[in-house]
Order: sequence, then C-alpha cells, then structure tokens
Amino acid sequence: MNNRIKILIFIILLISFISCKKEQEENSEKNNTTNSSSKIKTYYTCSMHPQIKEKKNGKCPICHMNLTKIEFDESQDFSDHISQNKPKTIWYCKDFPDVTSEVPDICPMDGSQMIKKVIGKDPIRIVAKLKLRKAQVNHFKPEFFPVTKMIMIKRIRLLGSVLQSEEKESNIPARIGGRVEKVYVKSTGSMVKKGDPVVKIYSPKLITAGEEYLLAKKSYLRFRKRALREMLKRSEERLKLWGIKRLQFEKWYKNKKTPRNIKIYSNVTGIVKKRNAVIGRYFKEGQNFFELSDLSDVWVEMDVYEHDSSLIKMGQKVDLEFTALPGEEMRGEIDFVSPVLDSMSRTLKIRTTIQNKNGRLKPGMIANTSLSLEIGNKPLVIPRAAIIDTGKRKVVWIKVGPNDYRAKIIQTGYESEGYVEIRKGLKEGDEVVVEGNFLLDAQAQLFGGYEDFSPTSDDKG
Repeated sequence: MNNRIKILIFIILLISFISCKKEQEENSEKNNTTNSSSKIKTYYTCSMHPQIKEKKNGKCPICHMNLTKIEFDESQDFSDHISQNKPKTIWYCKDFPDVTSEVPDICPMDGSQMIKKVIGKDPIRIVAKLKLRKAQVNHFKPEFFPVTKMIMIKRIRLLGSVLQSEEKESNIPARIGGRVEKVYVKSTGSMVKKGDPVVKIYSPKLITAGEEYLLAKKSYLRFRKRALREMLKRSEERLKLWGIKRLQFEKWYKNKKTPRNIKIYSNVTGIVKKRNAVIGRYFKEGQNFFELSDLSDVWVEMDVYEHDSSLIKMGQKVDLEFTALPGEEMRGEIDFVSPVLDSMSRTLKIRTTIQNKNGRLKPGMIANTSLSLEIGNKPLVIPRAAIIDTGKRKVVWIKVGPNDYRAKIIQTGYESEGYVEIRKGLKEGDEVVVEGNFLLDAQAQLFGGYEDFSPTSDDKG
C-alpha cells in the first residue's frame, strides 16, 4: 500500500515538472518574437566603462559617474559605420611607378628591385567611423576644438641647490717664509673682507727688506740721486710683492724702524673654508694661511630629466625661490649645460650664477626653480581632453559631417598647460571632439571596435 502511494506521488510531480517546462519554453518563444518585432533598443552605459550595460538609469558601479542613455536600431547593420579600411600591399618600379606587381619581383623595365608600397589606407590612419542616428543626436551635445598652431610654452619645475662658485675660490698665501706670531681669523666659516688683517708673522728676510727700504729712502731724500731713487723704487716693489702695504712701510719710516712682527692683510673677500695658520707654525713661501670661498656670486645647480633635456639652451631665463627666503624671487640665466647625461639618474645638470652681495645665500640651501621653455615654432596643438589613450595607440575623434565622426590615430609630442603637441595625424582646421569623445569611443567599442593593425615599415619611416 505504501509503495503505491509513493509511485502515485512521483507520477504527479513528474507531470507537473513537464507542464512547467513547456510553459517556460512557450513564454521564451513569445518573448523572442516580441523582441524581434521591436527595432529600437535602449540601455544605459558608462562613457568611461562601456562594458557596463544597465536597463535603468543610475550610476556606474565602477566610477560612480552618471550613466548615459544609448538608443540603437537592431535592424540596422552597424558594420556600415565601422571603417573597413584594410591596407593593400603592392610593389612598383622606382623609375616607372606605373609598373606594379602584387608580389615582390624584379622591375621588367630596368631590372632593378621593385619597391614595396602600402595603398588603400588613410594616410592619417582612420581606425573607426560612426554615424549617429536621430535618437542619439538628441542626447549628444559635443564640444569641438579646431586644430591650430600656437606658441607652446612648457613650464618645468626643478629642485636646485646652492653651491660655491669654483670661479670665486681663492687663497691667502704666505708670500715669504716665516713664523706665525698671531692669528686674527678665529675659525673656518668666518667672513674675511679685503683689507682685513689675517696674521702677524716674524720673518727675518722681511725685516731685512724693511731695513733696506728705510736706508734707501733716507739716502734718496738726502742726496736726491737718480740711482738712489731707483734703489728706493725696487725696495718698495719688493715689500709690496711680499704683501706689505704702502701705509705700513711709510709708517716704518716715520717711526725710523721696522717692527719685529709684521701684519699681513687679505687682498680678497670670502668665507674661510680651511684655516692653516696656527700660532708658532713656520711657513714656506707659497703655503696658504687660509683657503677662501668668495660668496659674492654663487651657483645654483639643477637636474633636468632626459625627456626635457633637448629643450635646454644657454641663456634661458630661470626663476628661483629659496626655502630659506620665503616670498623672495630671483632670476638668473643658464650659463652651463653639462655635455654628458648622468647614466644613473638619467638627468642633465644645468647651472645658473646668482649675485649674492649681501651674503644671504649659503651653500647647501635648497632652491625651487622653474623654467619656461618654448617648444618649436608654433606646433599644431589640441587639448589633452580630446585624446583617448588606449595603451596601444592615441586616438582622437574628428567631425567630418553633421552627424559623422572618425577616429584617427595621432602621434603626440610635448604637453603643457593642458595642450598637447600634434606631430602626425591631424591637419590645421580639423575639428576634434573634446566633450563627448568617450561616448563615441563607447559606441565604437560596442559595435565593431577599432581596427587593429600594427604599424608597417611605411608608417614608421
């Protein structure tokens, strides 16, 4: 009895399943029939992510931008709106271009090797075409920019540092042998001005020269002989050569004696980098008491990245701001461009010289610099927003008719202030789509996409 009940229940369930399956198939067929009869389809997509297709309006789940309404006619063949611009390769005779061949061959006219040529393709690489329908035109509000020539200024910012000018380095040497008796410069980093006393030395040779000067001057003033005048002149020149000032030896004559310890004065201005003078130390002629760096002029050295190095020229103006001097601006000129690129950092060293009369600029200070570099001679430019970078190519959409648009591959150059240099692919006057180009891109991706062919040797060369 129980087995009969179980069998009966199974049969009922089987019949119900078969009935539901049949009903689903009928509904599906009905829906397909209804959909096929409808020509206009509507969906919502994201201009940045065309793979997103929603039945209702809303926001993109990826970037949260507002979705764009798309209407299209299913009965229409969209292949009409996609470029079929396939290249064809032929070979021709160099001196007889009318003689061609579809395969590599020898020219029958002169026996030379025939030359390869790609024909049947747009020289500026049309990779997609679209014609908007009436339903789309109502929702498509593009903005255009005519390709134009303009002066293009690229402003680059660089980090620089203040350096001591090697041209301003100097020394205070011992011009005669002797011993240091007193040092007036306290330490390295001290400022020494021209005419400041730096050391006091004891030098027997110098004392002897002083005594000879006193004798020569006394004799000349007494006898007024020409020979005595020449002797006095040679004596004065010798003292000057050894670093003694005229006021010093004239004072010696007034006092009628040469001092035992004689002051040596600086003949240059600068910061003491190295202090060699120590009380009691003996010096030979030519040895340095002090090594100085004159900071009246300083260098500001900067590093330019390789991709901008070709724009750098001597004499270009550079604006400088220093972290230690907020609110102050200075201007210099590039007076040195390294002939060698640093192989590790891939940068080029450039330099400007800045006057530093008040000494406020110290070696090691950081400088924020900027250069305004003129690019070429009025190149063709378009806004950066008009370019769609696919990773494989850079594409722009141009208007060719009331509702007709073409996507073209371009080659770009420098970029500045939101504008990009166009080196190949467009001509002056072409109207590129600036606002709405991503919608055209989405449309092209949905209905056929872009033609994908690699550049030929003709394209490269």
